[in-house]
Amino acid sequence: MTNQRAQRVADQIQQIVARMLTSKLKDPRLGMVTITDVRVTGDLQHASIFYTVMGDEHAVRQSAAALESARGLIRSHVGKQLGLRLTPSIEFIVDALPDSVQSMEELLAAARLRDEEIRRNAQGAVPAGDPDPYRSHEDDE
Repeated sequence: MTNQRAQRVADQIQQIVARMLTSKLKDPRLGMVTITDVRVTGDLQHASIFYTVMGDEHAVRQSAAALESARGLIRSHVGKQLGLRLTPSIEFIVDALPDSVQSMEELLAAARLRDEEIRRNAQGAVPAGDPDPYRSHEDDE
């Protein structure tokens, strides 16, 4: 059972941080960052913010450093916008979803190639043994 209040707060944090990344943060190290998910503990004390970065590993590291340096500013802005008694602590986590999606796509492509190879090999194939391997009543007589 999920806590509906925690889910609402997580959705609000996601929107606030996404808006803040596009409008208020001017760090040149910050690349094309997308906030993919936010998870908040049931007591609303901690928020894990998952993000993806478009680019190579260097862009991911640079954006991670920029987000880490702006974490206090982001937390205070989130606290002001939420209006909660206690502002949750936040951590930024690189989302592994794009990497796992890419590996799944590669596995599916390999499976399609193997299926096509099996289909090509089976086109001219004939069954081994008798054409009708099952006994019929006519054989018993």
